[in-house]
Amino acid sequence: MDRIFEDTATAFALKSDSELERAYFLFKMIANEPLVKMGTLVTNFAIKAHLPVEGLIRATVFDHFCGGISEDDCLPVVDKMWEKGVHSVLDYSVEGKDDEDPLDNALAMTLKVLDFVKEKDAIPFAVFKPTGYGRFSIFKKVGQKEKLTTEEEAEWARVVERFDRTCKKAFDLDVSLLVDAEESWMQDAADELIEKMMRKYNTKKAIVYNTLQLYRWDRMDYLKALHQRALEGNFKIGIKAVRGAYMEKERERAERKGYPGPICKDKRATDDNFNSAIDYMARHLESISIFVGTHNEESCYRIMKLMDELEISKSDERIGFGQLFGMSDHISFNLAAAGYNVAKYLPFGPVRDVMPYLIRRAEENTSVAGQTTRELSLLKKERKRRKI
Repeated sequence: MDRIFEDTATAFALKSDSELERAYFLFKMIANEPLVKMGTLVTNFAIKAHLPVEGLIRATVFDHFCGGISEDDCLPVVDKMWEKGVHSVLDYSVEGKDDEDPLDNALAMTLKVLDFVKEKDAIPFAVFKPTGYGRFSIFKKVGQKEKLTTEEEAEWARVVERFDRTCKKAFDLDVSLLVDAEESWMQDAADELIEKMMRKYNTKKAIVYNTLQLYRWDRMDYLKALHQRALEGNFKIGIKAVRGAYMEKERERAERKGYPGPICKDKRATDDNFNSAIDYMARHLESISIFVGTHNEESCYRIMKLMDELEISKSDERIGFGQLFGMSDHISFNLAAAGYNVAKYLPFGPVRDVMPYLIRRAEENTSVAGQTTRELSLLKKERKRRKI
C-alpha cells in the first residue's frame, strides 16, 4: 500500500508560510515537557487573575487548535478545509459545570449547532460531552446503581431530557450525533442512556453514536453485547472508536482505591484491542457505522487495507476517519485526497472557557510517545520543500 502520509505538500496545502512557522514553533514548545508544565501553571494563573493574555493565546495556541470563538467564527476554517474534501465536526469545547445554567447553555449551543450542521454539507456531525449535560457525580451515582434522593431523581430526569431533546432534533434533521466518552467510573450511566437513545432514534440508520475508548480492556465485550442487543432490538449502532484520553487518571484512581484498573496492560494490548474492534465493526456494517478517531498512521493504513479486502467503498458513509484540528494534517488531508471520508474535530468557544481543552491538548502531545516528534519532522520536511 502506498505510504500516502509522507506527502507534506498535500498535508499542509492550506497553511501559509506564517501558519507553517507558527505550527513549527508550537510543536517545538510542546516537545519540551518542563516548558509545557510551566506554561500550564502560568496560563492558569493568568486566566484566573484576569490578566490580559487572551489576545496572545488567541494568536498562538488557540488559533492553531481551535476554529474560533463561535460557530460563525469557524466558517472560514470549515469552508477552507472543505475545499480539500475534509469535513468538520464542530465541538463546543467548554468543560462541564456543576450547576444547571451552564448545562442548559450547553444544550442550547448543541441544538443551535445541529441547525447549523443541517445547512452545511461540510459538517456531517454534531457532538457533545455527557458532562456537558449533567454533573459528573450524578452520572457516577446512576452508573453505580446508588439510590438517588428526590432532588437527584429530578436532576437525572433533566439530564435524560437534555439527551432526548438533542437526539430527537438530530433525528428530525437527519444529522449524525457523536457523544464523547469520559472516565470509566461515570461511563456506565452514559452508555445506558446512549443505548436508550439508539433504540429510539437509530431505527433506520445510525444517528446517535457512542464512543468506545479502546484502551479499556472491557470494551470489546461491551461492543459485542451491544451488537447482540441491537440485532435483537432491531436498531442500528453508531460507534466512534478511539484509543482513549484519561489513562493517567484511570490508573491513579484504580491504584488509590485498590481495584483492577480498566486500562490495557500496555500499548501493544491497546493496539490489539483497537484493531479487533475495528475489524469486528467493519465486518458488520449492515448494523454498525464507524467513525474512527485516530492519529496513528499504522491504524489508518490497516483500516484502508481492510476496507480494500472487504470491498468497502472509500466513500461508504458508514465508515470514516477523524483527527483533531491542528494535529495530524498529514493523515487527514492525504486520506481525503485519496477519496476517504475524513473529518476534523473543530473545537470552538470563548478563549477563557476553552483553555482546559487547550491545556489537555498540550499535555497529551507531550505524553504520547512520538506524536510531537512526528509532527515536527513533517513540518521540517515541508519547510525545507518550501525553502522557508
